[in-house]
Amino acid sequence: MSNGKVFSDIADRYDRLNSILSLGQDQKWRDTVVSRLPKGTVLDLGAGTGAVNEILEPRRIVAVDPAPEMLALNHAGDRVVAVGEALPFADATFDAVFSAYVFRNLDSVDATMAEIHRVLRPGGMAGIIDLGRPEGGFKRRLHSAGTAVVLPIAGMSIGAREEYTYLHHSLDKHPPPETMLAGGELELVDTWRLGPMGFVWAALLEKS
Repeated sequence: MSNGKVFSDIADRYDRLNSILSLGQDQKWRDTVVSRLPKGTVLDLGAGTGAVNEILEPRRIVAVDPAPEMLALNHAGDRVVAVGEALPFADATFDAVFSAYVFRNLDSVDATMAEIHRVLRPGGMAGIIDLGRPEGGFKRRLHSAGTAVVLPIAGMSIGAREEYTYLHHSLDKHPPPETMLAGGELELVDTWRLGPMGFVWAALLEKS
C-alpha cells in the first residue's frame, strides 16, 4: 500500500478535488457501501483525512493509512500509520472493514485481502469502493481518453499534475472486482457499479 503516499503532499486539497471530480457524488457512493456494513468496530483502511467518518458513525472507527500527513487531518479517535498488507491488529478484531479508493494503490491485493480476512470477526463484512474502467470495450476506450486529459488538468489546478497523472494510469492496474476479489477466503457477496458509465465499482464480502 506504499503508493498511497503519492497524495501526501496534497492532503489538505485531496478531498475537495475528489468531490469536484465525482460531481459531488463521492459521499453518496461511500454510503451505498457503508449502509450494508454491520455496526460495532470498523477498520477504515486507507482512511486518509477521514472523509467517511460521519457516514461510519456511530461505529467505533479505527483509521489506518500509510501517510501520516493524511491521518493528521483525520479526526477519528484511533489513528494508526500502517499498510493494508501488514495490519498491526490481533485476529478477529473488527466487525467490519471499509476501504474507499485505495485498492488501486495496493502493492498486493491478495496480501491485503488475507489481512482483512484475518482481522475480521466471523460474520464480519468488508465493503470496498474504488475507481476503475467501465465495462465494455467502447466505454473503456472513451473513459481512458477522457481521463488522460481531464485528470492531469484537474491535478494542475491544485499543483498536483504528477499525482493525478498517476491516478489516470492506476485505473488500468487491476481487473474488474468480480475477477480480482473472487476465490479468496472472503465470500464475495455482491458487486455493483456507480458513477457515469459505471467507472466506480463497489463490492461487499463476508467472513464465514
